[in-house]
Amino acid sequence: MTETTRRERLRAETEREILHQARALLVGGGREAVTLRAIARELGITAPALYRYYDSREDLLQRMCDDICGDLAAELSADLATMSAQDTIGQVFAVCRGFRHWALAHPQEFALVFGSPDLVTTSCADGEANRATHDPFGRIFLTVAGRVLATHRIEPPADSAVPRQLHTDLVTFRDSLIAAMAEQGIAIPTDVLSLGTVFFMLQFWVRLYGHVALEVFGCFPFAVSDPEPLFDSMLADLAAEVGLVSGN
Repeated sequence: MTETTRRERLRAETEREILHQARALLVGGGREAVTLRAIARELGITAPALYRYYDSREDLLQRMCDDICGDLAAELSADLATMSAQDTIGQVFAVCRGFRHWALAHPQEFALVFGSPDLVTTSCADGEANRATHDPFGRIFLTVAGRVLATHRIEPPADSAVPRQLHTDLVTFRDSLIAAMAEQGIAIPTDVLSLGTVFFMLQFWVRLYGHVALEVFGCFPFAVSDPEPLFDSMLADLAAEVGLVSGN
């Protein structure tokens, strides 16, 4: 092993240790508990030494977001691997339910990735479709959505029903979606991905995220002893809106 290779290996190991300790602090005390000083204390090094590996605390938090998205994607991929490749609608709902279950089991990680406005432009919570091609979590959502569009005829809202103020943004977003899906080997013609379809996809994510966030942050407007039936009902309603039958 060359000296350069040895240094690279040691650096990679130290970076993993830093991230592991940062994740432990996040789980134990939330985002505010993740400080360079606290990490350095746990690792037995000085805080300035951490700048050899991360430019700033924000840089470290971003790396944590990337790791968390990777872990989430791995869990969702494992769930999908047990399903029939032909059950494309079932895959969509499996991903949605898997996302909810993961969020409830990892509230601090969810809060960091999906509830941090200062990180949202570079994390896997970013709404830009072209970012999803570089994010394993986003790629899963795009892939299962693309499979449904490629194998099922859906009945989205008519383009005329889409607010005119959104048309320009939706056209740009549609172009990004088509390019992102193409990178996953899924060819979706422009006429299949109408403005109404893109509008529905955005509404789908907003409602999915909204329900999960309300659960994770304990913000339901009234006490619900078991929110899961409410979540499943929402998914069934979304499917029915475009003529699909949700998986059980």
